[in-house]
Amino acid sequence: MIAVLGGLADVERDLIRTRTAEGRQRAKARGVKLGRKPKLTPQQKHEALSRRTAGETLMDIARSYKG
Repeated sequence: MIAVLGGLADVERDLIRTRTAEGRQRAKARGVKLGRKPKLTPQQKHEALSRRTAGETLMDIARSYKG
């Protein structure tokens, strides 16, 4: 009985995985951006990269953008 329930759970998990993948593909086709929103604006990102190139530590740069 437990083996049968385990088999059903595997099938259900595969169905969920398939449906989720299809939903992601449809969203990408509509142009939806997936994932977390960026914390820094493009200008802040450019500034942070410049500061890093200039030799500033990552910790100092991160602390200046916290908040």
